[in-house]
Amino acid sequence: MTKTKPTHKPLFCIGDIVRHRHYPFRGVIVDVDPEFDNTEEWYASIPEDVRPAREQPFYHLLAENADSYYSAYVSQQNLLSDDENGPVGHPDIEDVFTGLEEGRYQLRPEAFN
Repeated sequence: MTKTKPTHKPLFCIGDIVRHRHYPFRGVIVDVDPEFDNTEEWYASIPEDVRPAREQPFYHLLAENADSYYSAYVSQQNLLSDDENGPVGHPDIEDVFTGLEEGRYQLRPEAFN
């Protein structure tokens, strides 16, 4: 797999629908870390040939694939926009967002910190 050059500027926002560049899942962004902010164990578990650079935004997703719903933590270099495939069916979306407007989920006012 070719590695995409990391960038420090976030390309996606909370509420954006995205899909993974290499794996068959998609989701909606619920939070953004400016750089890697997970455990060393998590980072080391990624095969070295596909391990993303730490110095880039990482996104927390309410994710889905053909079999399940879950939370995911994904580097910017591994995400692509996916608003053309419609809404995400994750059951927790209504807890965080009020609905979908112009291809982006709208954050509930009470979800702001």
